[in-house]
Amino acid sequence: MNDKNKLCATTPLEDEKIRITAPKQTAAGPIAVLSSIKHVYKELSLKNCSKTLFSVNQMTGFDCPGCAWPDPDDHRSAMGEFCENGVKAIAEEATEKRVGPGFFAKHSVVELSHWSDFKLGKSGRLTHPMILYPGKSNYEEISWEEAFQKISTQLNKLSSPDEAIFYTSGRTSNEAAFLYQLFVRQYGTNNLPDCSNMCHESSGVALSETLGIGKGSVKLEDFYITDLIIVVGQNPGTNHPRMLTALQKAKQNNAQIITINPLPEAGLLNFKNPQNLGGWLGSGTNLTDLFLQVKVGADVPLFKAILCLLLEEEEAQPGSVFDRDFIEKHTHGYQELIESLRTQNAEELAKQSGVDFSLIKQATHKIKQAKRMIICWAMGLTQHKNAVQNIQELVNLLLLKGCMGKPGSGTCPVRGHSNVQGDRTMGIWEKPKDAFLNQLKENFDFEPPRTHGYDTVNAIKAMAEGKAKVFFAMGGNFLSATPDTNYTARALQNCELTVQVSTKLNRSHLITGKTAIILPCLGRTEIDLQNGKAQFVSVENSMGIVHASRGQLKPASEHLKSEPAIVSELAEATLKDSKVKWTWLTEDYDRIRDIIEQTIPGFGNYNQRVRNDGGFYLPNGAREGNFHTNTGKANFTINPIPEIDVKEDEFIMMTIRSHDQFNTTIYGLDDRYRGIFNARRIVLMHKNDIQKINCQAGDEVDIIGHYEGEERIAPRFKIVAYPIPEQCIATYFPETNVLVPINSYADRSYTPTSKNVVVKLKASS
Repeated sequence: MNDKNKLCATTPLEDEKIRITAPKQTAAGPIAVLSSIKHVYKELSLKNCSKTLFSVNQMTGFDCPGCAWPDPDDHRSAMGEFCENGVKAIAEEATEKRVGPGFFAKHSVVELSHWSDFKLGKSGRLTHPMILYPGKSNYEEISWEEAFQKISTQLNKLSSPDEAIFYTSGRTSNEAAFLYQLFVRQYGTNNLPDCSNMCHESSGVALSETLGIGKGSVKLEDFYITDLIIVVGQNPGTNHPRMLTALQKAKQNNAQIITINPLPEAGLLNFKNPQNLGGWLGSGTNLTDLFLQVKVGADVPLFKAILCLLLEEEEAQPGSVFDRDFIEKHTHGYQELIESLRTQNAEELAKQSGVDFSLIKQATHKIKQAKRMIICWAMGLTQHKNAVQNIQELVNLLLLKGCMGKPGSGTCPVRGHSNVQGDRTMGIWEKPKDAFLNQLKENFDFEPPRTHGYDTVNAIKAMAEGKAKVFFAMGGNFLSATPDTNYTARALQNCELTVQVSTKLNRSHLITGKTAIILPCLGRTEIDLQNGKAQFVSVENSMGIVHASRGQLKPASEHLKSEPAIVSELAEATLKDSKVKWTWLTEDYDRIRDIIEQTIPGFGNYNQRVRNDGGFYLPNGAREGNFHTNTGKANFTINPIPEIDVKEDEFIMMTIRSHDQFNTTIYGLDDRYRGIFNARRIVLMHKNDIQKINCQAGDEVDIIGHYEGEERIAPRFKIVAYPIPEQCIATYFPETNVLVPINSYADRSYTPTSKNVVVKLKASS
């Protein structure tokens, strides 16, 4: 019998033999190459290695299943257009290890739940559809036909379509995502939460309100001609390593780089490009010209201090700092912003930010001198209570300088998963716009639901409260990616049915509803044959380029189906009155792209243009200087200073990734750049804070959170002394997601506050 009380929802405790060295000062180089070789050697044959590594991100190859950083529009490196963590992602997907019916017969769900996330992921590729029946201890094989029948039966017996939730990860292709949202809306709900809700939703809200589009405005080529790049709340050396090449090229073209982050990161200090001789023998390229070590959550006071200093210089010499012509013609709310800034004191704001005032003055001088400026950011800004305001304060700076809608300037939210932006473009959103729904109605002859659905946070609450009874996930590891792990686990277990479309085993397969089904799908690296013909899919990167992805490897199992095929066959089984020819569409993905073209603006001649080398750019109003906001102009905003109530014995915790990690996928147990090896249950602390709690580096502590009267505990974390601002600590996720309260989320975007959790530390017993 499957005893839920014995299941382990969080990452289990392990006896880690931690080793600590000094943090690295350089990223990439020969060590990164050797690390890549090691990961590939463990998972792939030499034949499959050559098929993948020299095809990834090439014009006729497949898109990396890792991050969404764009590929060059023209030249792609013959040596390989990939990075160390891209290699890890490919090796993880293309592994020759297998998880089939025999594996599940041998290992119970309870046993597997006590395996580490690392061990689960390294088990291999899923090969067969599997089902976990109520009260049973092990998954059993099930046919595709029976699986679809069970899912459709459960969906059709719900009292309302809104009792079902359909989640999407950022791996899903444009073709699969469009069919998925079409199926879900024909079924009758807008319950389409996705991984954007947990990462860049704050960016989308902030940019839509101020610039009229929830996407970044720059192209890769803008990095090569800009004067100044500001990188905020981001660690590209680990999370987007190919970005380092763009930063290196910017430096070679005399750009300055300001880095703003609570942690110094090797990838923004020095970069040794393994694609050239200097990366092997030389000293590398120093990237950051000025590092501002901001306190966790203090970005608004820092940027407001910069704005105040710029205003002082502008008023001393009108027109010497601000772009008055741009402001007058293209913006709204300038005077209100200026009046608000005049009430602030720059030195006091500097104290609140934790950054030395002299450094802020240096940053202000660089910004004053720049004619072209790009600001990049990631989840260091988006996962706070005031996340939307964080980003809108960056927009204020760009607008004052006139650095929007012109070459070498603009916004650059650096998104994580490879098609998370494309999924949203395809309609994966719980708050669809009427124009999109009207087009669905016209093209597919049905009345789409108009009521907004559940985002991720509210989907979890709905399951916990019994308002949602079926959970269907198109990829991802929902349990480990979401906040408040134990609460989310109970929510999932409250469902009648949970379904996971997956390539690899993860914790979401083990903490389930009363019945659970695993549907194994093709990966990005694999050949997709439909009706005897090889298909390709398309994706959209973080700069709005739509391009093709063609798998190269033989599928891991003959029993796998593609995501478009899974959606279509489930739709056929569930929707009895649909006029969509579901299986006909998936016989040739050109047919899917035809209906996307008819429905979504910007996709004219889709099938022709996506076959062009490098694909095509989608329209972008902010890039073009057209701001589709409520005022018809780019909007300045007034953003209050966040109130962070931290007592003397408390700390602000932010969650981070290790270098051997992408999202919830754990490739290894090392964080090489930070000098941490063979450990994940660690807490980075300032040396003064370690003394303050009467501990030493290497001691174990329990991390305890108190929120709205509820206590949450993450036990046994080893202390690592690290250069981080005092009263701030950093830990890896998903290990500390258990501490992120379900009711603590960003205003307006509902993104969980994973970068701003108030906790206490207590010596482990």
